[in-house]
Amino acid sequence: MVARTGPFWDGVEGRAPIPPAAATLGFEFIDVDIDNGTIEVAFTGTEDFVNPAGNVLGAFLAAMLYDTVGPALLATLGPDQFQSTAELKVNFLRPVRPGRIIGKGRVVHRNGDLAFLEGTLADSEGATIATASATARVIPLDQAATQP
Repeated sequence: MVARTGPFWDGVEGRAPIPPAAATLGFEFIDVDIDNGTIEVAFTGTEDFVNPAGNVLGAFLAAMLYDTVGPALLATLGPDQFQSTAELKVNFLRPVRPGRIIGKGRVVHRNGDLAFLEGTLADSEGATIATASATARVIPLDQAATQP
């Protein structure tokens, strides 16, 4: 495989630090299939993420899904491209206790600079705990700081 570069690849291959938000979530890159636009990642839901019932707070699960679907698209882009998420819809299916959480994301469809993404999170036993769909736009990397 040809060595890839860009913000995503530089982070997962250790040439640059991963973003602080991803580090906070315990982001771990597992696998990617660039041709099919799929990715598998993992997160660590810590005790710092729990609500009063002892479950990982939904906002942290939403952030994990955001850091699953975005990288699914980022992994397919060139070194001078980035993505800007226009919307993210999350469905919470069941509570999850702190621990390892697996994220699977995919590019469902891309038409020019517009991409439709989806992702799932599963607990350590493989039960789906949350799903998401997202719409993103591919943008030049030098414009990433000016996008929402």
